[in-house]
This record gives sequence, C-alpha cells and structure tokens, in this order.
Amino acid sequence: MSRTERRLAAILAADVVGYSRLVAADEAGTLAALRDYRAAFWEPESAAHGGRIVSTAGDGILVEFQSAVAAVECALAVQDGVTAHNADLAEDRRVTLRIGINLGEVAVEGDDILGDGVNVAARLEALAAAGGICVSDDVARQLRGKLDVDFRDGGAVALKNIAQPVQTWHWAGAATTEAAPPALALPDKPSIAVLPFENMSGDPEQEYFADGIAEDVITTLSRFRSLFVIARNSSFTYKGHAVDVTRIGRELGVRYVVEGSVRKAGNRVRITAQLIDAASGKHLWADRFDGVLEDVFELQDRITERIVIAIEPEIEARERDRATRKPPENMDAWETFQRGLSHVYSFTKADYDEAVRLLCLATTQDPSFAQAHANLANVFWSTIVMGFASDIGETAATARAIAERAASLDPEDPMAHFVLGRLHVLDGEIEMALGAMRTAIELNPNFSRGHFGLGFALQYGAGEPGEALPHFDTALRLNPRDPLRWVVLMLKASALRTLGEADAALDCARAACRVPNVGAIPRMHLAACLAEAGQRAEAGDTMEAARRLQPRLSLDFVRETFVGMHETTRESLVASLRKAGLPETAAEPIVS
Repeated sequence: MSRTERRLAAILAADVVGYSRLVAADEAGTLAALRDYRAAFWEPESAAHGGRIVSTAGDGILVEFQSAVAAVECALAVQDGVTAHNADLAEDRRVTLRIGINLGEVAVEGDDILGDGVNVAARLEALAAAGGICVSDDVARQLRGKLDVDFRDGGAVALKNIAQPVQTWHWAGAATTEAAPPALALPDKPSIAVLPFENMSGDPEQEYFADGIAEDVITTLSRFRSLFVIARNSSFTYKGHAVDVTRIGRELGVRYVVEGSVRKAGNRVRITAQLIDAASGKHLWADRFDGVLEDVFELQDRITERIVIAIEPEIEARERDRATRKPPENMDAWETFQRGLSHVYSFTKADYDEAVRLLCLATTQDPSFAQAHANLANVFWSTIVMGFASDIGETAATARAIAERAASLDPEDPMAHFVLGRLHVLDGEIEMALGAMRTAIELNPNFSRGHFGLGFALQYGAGEPGEALPHFDTALRLNPRDPLRWVVLMLKASALRTLGEADAALDCARAACRVPNVGAIPRMHLAACLAEAGQRAEAGDTMEAARRLQPRLSLDFVRETFVGMHETTRESLVASLRKAGLPETAAEPIVS
C-alpha cells in the first residue's frame, strides 16, 4: 500500500473582500478583473518568490511555498501592488484582498495539498483585515530578524475544527488603519443571521413593513432547535450600511446570512429574499414574492411563512451534505448527528442500522444533545413500522426511554414531543399522543413533523381520517422538499382510501412510491389503493414487488407490526390488502 506523501510548507490563502457585492454589481467585469489581478500580481509574484499556485477556485487562491519568509514577502508585494492599482480606480471597482499564511505539514495528493496546515491558513485568511495579512505564530517566528515588517499581536484564537487555539499576528497594510477583530467561532449547529430587509420603495412609511418581515423571519427561525439564530438587536446594527456578508459572517459568527428587499408600487408589494453562504458569498437560494397591501399583517405572515419554508430545509440539506463530505475521524457531535440523518433518508435496513450507530455515537460525543436523542428514538420507532425490528416490544421500550430522555434534556424541543407522541400511539395512549403532538406544534407552529404527527395520531391511532387530512396537507405545505415526504403521502393515501376516495388515494400512493428505495410498506399501501380503485391486476403485481422486498409481508405481519393502529383503520387496511391478494401468512402465495 502506497504511503501518503507529507511535507512541511508555508501555505498562503487569499480571497476577495466583498466578492458577492462586486459580482452582484457587475459579474462579468468582476470575473474579468480577477483574471487580470491573477495575471498581474499573483502569477509573477508567486513565481518570483518560489511559490506554486495550487488552486484558484472562485475568488480565492491557494499558494504553496518552501519558505515562510518567501510567502510573506509575496503577500506584501501583492498587497502593495493591488493597493497602488486601486488608487486609479473608482471605489466601487476596487478589488481588496484578505490573506492568511500558516506554516505546517501538508498531505500531497497529486497537485493538491490537504490537511490542518491548509485549514489553518484558510481560517487565518478569514481573520485578516481587508487589505491585510494574518499569520500564525510559527510564521511570525520565521520572520524575526529577517523582515522589517510590523505584525501586531492578535492573540490566541480558537479556530473551527482545530484542536488548539492558534496565536495570530496581523499586518494591517496601507488599505486599512487597524487589524480586523478576531472572527467569532462558529457554533456547532448551523448559525444564521437575518439582516434588515432593504426598503426599495422610496416610501419611508414602508420601512416598518420591511423591518417587520425581517423580524418575523428571525422569530420564526428561532423556533427551530436545529438552528442558532442571531438576535434582532445584533443583525439590525447593519441597517443602512453596505452589506459584505463575508464580514458579517465573521463578526457575528454565522455560516448563513439572509438578506432581502421590499419594493412597493401602488397597492402592490414585491419582496425578494436570498440565503447566502457567509464564508464563500455563494447564493444558496433566492426567491421573489408578490402581494397586495390590503391586509398588511396577513401579507407579512404569509411572506414570512414562505421564506422560512424555503430556508430551513435548505440549511438542513446543506448541513447533511457538509457532514457526509467530512472525514469521520474529524466529526463532532453535530456532524455525526447530521451524517446519521442522511442514512435515515435511504430507507434500507442497512442504512437504518448505520443511522442508529451514528446517532448513538452523537449522544456519546455529547450526552446533553437532545436532538440526537430524539432522532435516535425516532429511528427505532421507524424500524418497527418499516418491518426491520426483530423484537417490536423491546425496540419500542428502547425508543420510549430515549425519547423521554430527550424531552427531559430539552422540554422545548418539538422533535422530542413528536417522537413521544408516535410512541404513545404505539402503546394505545391516544389522548397522550394527541397532547404531545399539539405541544410540538405549539412550540413551533412551522414544525412540519408536528403537523404530520397530529394527522398520524388522528388517522392511525384515533381512527379519524377526515380530521387527519388537513394536518397532512399542512405538513406537505410546510416542507415540500422533505426527504420523508413520502411517509406523509402514504398516510394521506391511507386516510383517503379509508374514506372511500379511491382515485385521490391512488394519486397519493403513487406519489409516495416515486421516491427511490422506499421499500415494501409504501408499495403495500399502493397495492391496497389499486385494489380499491378496481385495478386488481396491477395491485397483484405491486404486492408481489412488496413481498420480494419484505418476504414476511402478510396479513398476520400487518396485524403484528401495526400495533396501536385503531381497529377500524386496521380492518379497513386488511380488507383492502386482501382484495390486493395479500395472503394470511407469509408462507402462502399471492392470491390472484
């Protein structure tokens, strides 16, 4: 087996201050300017100082040197050259750089370099002042007696995912009068700041409406326990100032920023909103909303809801993707938790087993992590209804103990009450189930799982499919991109089938089964809906497909597995499955 090549190197990382603002103002011009700056400054200066340009992704650049002194000399030459070049440009066309330099070991993979040596350089770049340079203590030691440059002590700073604090040193340069303050460390969970929405109407009377939108978004996002949301008093200090989301991310210690604008014309209003990655300036999501100012408060509520519906799932998806791309040995409890959730959405027994392993690990890494406990209990519950549990009673007892632990750790976590509600249904405790689901919704009215859970308790546990349907619809509206959307559709199909609405039930069941790898249970429900719609041949084929995925599938299996199901609901399902050809026992063939 080949060994990874490692070497000591000085690593320079740089990016452009206010890149997103420059691109928004003139994308083509900014990209052309970056190419010109690289050709005029980075390429010749890197070559002159023995550096190797490793990458030039987006507005950033990464350069490797054999000498820390050479790296700093190159950085100084580039900053001086850029400052002189900017003197002849209008302020809104100037490109300002921020540079970080570290001395450390790197791992070599082809032309690329990886490792903490590179990561620290990138973190130091984020700490540098606009037009300045930030170096580590190891670099600063190499400069003593060799370069007559004034680097000021920036103190020891805790850097994200770096085990020990790093002593920093700042050179402010000619472009600024003081070094940037140290960036706030990012919280473990995704952090977000909602900036005041800009009033583009020219009407001071609309200022309250623009502020109200931003304030409501802050309040609503704060109800999600999975998010760290900056308070209004902090994010509104940027009101009336030009926005540099990279700087805001550093100053507030957030990974995501929401910004927007309000424009009024007559009695109509247009609101735009966008979600931005604060580190890169990349736009992750953007949308436009139009309305009529007849009832300003109703419009404000509606726009707020639509913005939150888009933002919260987008952040959750980004966090899961970020966790799955990180080396397992470097994951903290939040990242382990997110990687565990990614397996929940794959719907196979192997993935559920891996989800249990990772969520258990997250609770070990942080025993007070209520969300990890709540989602672990939910996975155990899901293994029962998916037919993966070898011992239903033991699995249910384990799930309940973990869910109760989650609720005791954080009584205001809606997820903990949602899971407890599902388990109350399993134990036939319907009033307690309904109470738990209503508590989850009271804690966060935008918690889609809570609305689904209330529908589930009404339809599955209480035998009230008609009352359940509006709650299923609310859950679907609140989280249209939910990876578990098929579960809501499956239960809605079951409720519609019970009510005799065969065609509508079939549409929902087909939609549920369009999700890849959903397994046997949704196919079983589809077969039941097909049978009630009079499509017996397709029902039989669908049932055979379900039994290939779950060989134990039979009417006895349904009666044993769907514990807690209301008698009327269960008998309706059994009757439909019998029409679809499902036999009494697993040993019997499909009844044609």
